[in-house]
Amino acid sequence: MVAFKGRALVKGFAEGKAVVVDEISFYGDVDPETGMLFDGRSLRDRILVSYKPRGSTVGSYIIYALKMNGASPKAIIMSSSEPIIVAGCVLSGIPLVDGISVEDLKTIKDGDLIVVKEGLVLVNE
Repeated sequence: MVAFKGRALVKGFAEGKAVVVDEISFYGDVDPETGMLFDGRSLRDRILVSYKPRGSTVGSYIIYALKMNGASPKAIIMSSSEPIIVAGCVLSGIPLVDGISVEDLKTIKDGDLIVVKEGLVLVNE
């Protein structure tokens, strides 16, 4: 098991399998009704790991819509975040951690089991 300490922008606990993307824009990269990414993978009940955001002012609404449709990730982990993603996670009660280096995040693979507790990220391959 590997542990990373990040910054808990939205505190909380979550456990699930990782879905890893280089970057994400919640407007255009994910269907807010189903939680499906443009590449066919699902965010539903997963831990989203993204190296960086690719912003859109609609992102907060998309995150909230994902939650309301039961299609949201359980948590989001990023190297750096932005206010739009923070606002969406606050509104939706989705734990959000940033401040973990891209190099460390690149060690996480799709399907790894992740536990998020405040700013602590535990990864079991």
